Amino acid sequence: MNQQGGPAISQAPADRMDRDQIVRLTAAKTLTNASLRWIPFFFVTLEVAFDTTTATLAAVLGLAEMTGLATLFIGGYLDRGHEKTLMLVAIGLVGVSGAIALGGSVVYFAASVMVLVLGTAFLTSSGHAWISARVPFENRARIIGTFETSWAFGLLVGAPTMALLIRWFGWRGPFVAMIIAAPIGALLIYRMPDTPPTVAARGSEKTSMRLTLDAWILITAGASVAVAGFATLVMIGTWLDDDLGVSTGGIGLVAMAFGTAELVSSASSALLADRFGKRRTTQLALMLLLVGLVVVALAETSLLVGALGIVLFFLGFEYGIVTCFSLVSEAMPSARGRCITIGGAVGTVARGAGAVLAGQLYGHFGINGPIALSAIAAALALVMLSIAAQRTAVA
Repeated sequence: MNQQGGPAISQAPADRMDRDQIVRLTAAKTLTNASLRWIPFFFVTLEVAFDTTTATLAAVLGLAEMTGLATLFIGGYLDRGHEKTLMLVAIGLVGVSGAIALGGSVVYFAASVMVLVLGTAFLTSSGHAWISARVPFENRARIIGTFETSWAFGLLVGAPTMALLIRWFGWRGPFVAMIIAAPIGALLIYRMPDTPPTVAARGSEKTSMRLTLDAWILITAGASVAVAGFATLVMIGTWLDDDLGVSTGGIGLVAMAFGTAELVSSASSALLADRFGKRRTTQLALMLLLVGLVVVALAETSLLVGALGIVLFFLGFEYGIVTCFSLVSEAMPSARGRCITIGGAVGTVARGAGAVLAGQLYGHFGINGPIALSAIAAALALVMLSIAAQRTAVA
């Protein structure tokens, strides 16, 4: 039995994930993440482009998250080894999304974001399943942490790039870039070697098993971490413009700083989580997230204090969410693909609801509304991880 009550895991070395595969996976996911991550930071630009409001854009982004529920239907395909095919489909959806947005209305934008979220959800679940089938759990946080640096790079590189494209070509620039980036990402994945899985059993009749209570506890913890981050993240760009007077170009630079903080956290997860305990270090990261929220709440009109708070917030959130991916990947090894996709579906619903609610809370209470929602979600995640520690031997 493994640490979480599942069947014993093969102790094969993590040599089936060579550097070339990791680089290709991470680069492809960076392109898709960059296509999504710039959007909340430039709500002000999109408001003008689509003649709408911040609350409407936040609601669109939140409701679009619900399309991630479609990952429920791909768990069996992942357990049967079709990760690569699904990754190619996912990247194709990103290109389609960019084309739809060029329609130039909030309706086209809503459809575009729905397709985009679906593509990013498919790629994330497929990438995690590919890694989890080839890397033992005791080493997995290192590889998933590396893979998830793409989330940070998506902001670190994507936000300032999109800011420049908006400045040079207007609001359509980023969407055209998405269309161009999709074939590049697809080529990276298509030419990736098809190495066989080495970890545990895949597929078979076991994939129809119901998830265990321990699996649901970890899935709930991961979804709560997602809400803790997304509820505040989705309103950051608007808050920077409304309260701190940061311009579009300035928002790109600030986002770049936040992306650097996220990159540090992803790298820290890759380096530290396996050594010091995935659950334990995630709880510490959530405490840092809460400290960051307090600092943001105290910032008022100070850009320096606000930026410091958001950096702390990003450091805690990114480490927490990345390490939770590793925990969920081994929550039920007999149906790993199904567990990963259900975790992704629950997370996407939670993020979507959090984004919609955050937009409404911001309209009534300013940034303190989303901050309160994030704090509640972080507290729930801490409780769930503590329960998981009491029920299993996982650290």
